[in-house]
Parts: sequence; C-alpha cells; structure tokens
Amino acid sequence: MSRIGNRILDIPENVTVTVNGNMVHVSGPKGELSTQINEHITVKQEGNKLTVARESDNFKKFHGTANANINNMLIGVTNGYEKQLEIIGVGYRFALKGNDLVVTAGYSHPVEVNIPTGITVECQSNTEITIKGIDKQKVGEFAANIRKIRKPEPYKGKGIRYKDEHIIRKVGKKAS
Repeated sequence: MSRIGNRILDIPENVTVTVNGNMVHVSGPKGELSTQINEHITVKQEGNKLTVARESDNFKKFHGTANANINNMLIGVTNGYEKQLEIIGVGYRFALKGNDLVVTAGYSHPVEVNIPTGITVECQSNTEITIKGIDKQKVGEFAANIRKIRKPEPYKGKGIRYKDEHIIRKVGKKAS
C-alpha cells in the first residue's frame, strides 16, 4: 500500500492546477511547471484538493512517484527550492561571468559551467553560492554537478560541499 501515493495534496490559494489526460500543469506566483505522468495513473481535482489513484497494484511504483512529483511542483511554484554550496581550499573560489559560473578548484584551468535556464545563482562571497529555482530536480542536479567538479576529500576537507554537509575526517599518517 502506497502511503505517499494515497496522500491528498492541498492546492495553495494562488496556484492553479490543470489536468489534461496524463499532463499536469501547475502555475503559481514564481512560475509554471508541467509534467507527464504514467497513463495508468489518474489525477482528480476536487476544489482545492488533488488525489492521485492507480488502476491496479501493478502500477504501485508510479503511484507514489506521481504524487511526490506533483507535490514538488506545488511547492516549487509557491516557495521555490534552493541549495547552498561552499568551497574550501587555498585559492578555491566561485565567480559569476555572464551566464556562466567559473569555479577555480585547484586544476590547471578554471572550470566554466553554463547556468541552465530556470536557475539563478547568487554569490554571497567568493567561497559561497546559492542555487535557486522552481524545479526541484533541476536545482538538485545542477548543485550535484557543481559539487562533482571537486568533491570534498576526507583528509584536509578541501573541495566543494553543501552548506549543511558534514564530512567525516580521517586522521592520515600520524595515526600509525
């Protein structure tokens, strides 16, 4: 039994949801999102409530996923999503250059990453950035790709990490 799939979603006041067959379109104050759900999943709108149902138990895996994706869209168009990254290391820094994020992370050249549409990047300082957007998947994927440039290493802690991430440190040679 899918607990996530059976969850009833509340539509906020300033958000409109349109269901066309297997396309769900959500628009709100921050923007518009749409997704295509499986054809064996039905979405019903009654007033300001959304329910997601499946045809049979063969489609349980799509039931909870569809409900969670619609919920993420509702949150995205009202509040939005953000990820904060920090870079630690001597000479490591972030810089914005037009529509590119320039990451200097100890390589022989700075790494330039194109910022996708629908995502904004703000630099608080040259070691901290905030990635904002309405699509949870795009924000998380872009933050993961930035982190992948130089993952934090366990001995000195140098690299790119999420703001709230805890890196388990190793002792190194002096332990023996």
